[in-house]
Amino acid sequence: MDAIIAFAAALLALRLAGDLARRWRTTRRPELAWWAWSLAAYAIAAAAIAWGESAGWDARAFRVYYAAGALLTAPLLGAGSLVLAGVRRVRGLALLFAGLAVGIAVAMPVHGAFTAHGIPATQDHLALLPARVLAVAANVLGTLAVVVVALRSIHRRPLGNSLIILGVAAAATGSGLAGLGAAGTALGIAVGAALLYAGFVLPAALRPKLAPLPD
Repeated sequence: MDAIIAFAAALLALRLAGDLARRWRTTRRPELAWWAWSLAAYAIAAAAIAWGESAGWDARAFRVYYAAGALLTAPLLGAGSLVLAGVRRVRGLALLFAGLAVGIAVAMPVHGAFTAHGIPATQDHLALLPARVLAVAANVLGTLAVVVVALRSIHRRPLGNSLIILGVAAAATGSGLAGLGAAGTALGIAVGAALLYAGFVLPAALRPKLAPLPD
């Protein structure tokens, strides 16, 4: 059942990422491209959960899950929000970080035996440096960027920005949903992706006109 829920979450996040990409091709709004990549990373993380729960967790599934879910999703979300707010320099920094994150995920030593089911605890398989510290920093900074940009204009766009904040909260708390383990994390991904998507694509007339943040 956990694998089925995770697979469904992956399909949902991928479908929403594809729609954001289509909207970007139509409007050329750059933040939509970053958000599409973020939801695509979300979909890969959910697919890795389905892989681990159906075939048994190993270092390969864990690396994919960690790269997409722990290292990439939140920073790409944050980059999209900062691009929307007018911070131009974030694009190059975000691309550099994405390459670094993928390289670390591929090269990081993974130790310890994996259980057949249940998302592996990172402290059981990864050293503190560099992967775990990088994941904490990436998630804190990415989430902070999303929330700060949303709060700056919540009075102009209360519904959309509230949905974005709720989406971030759902993703962050998914793994703690009543002790559901992998299913809880997958549900958090599905709910978070849906809320984020809804917040991103409200009609353009409701979108805020933000004063650019300093570079």
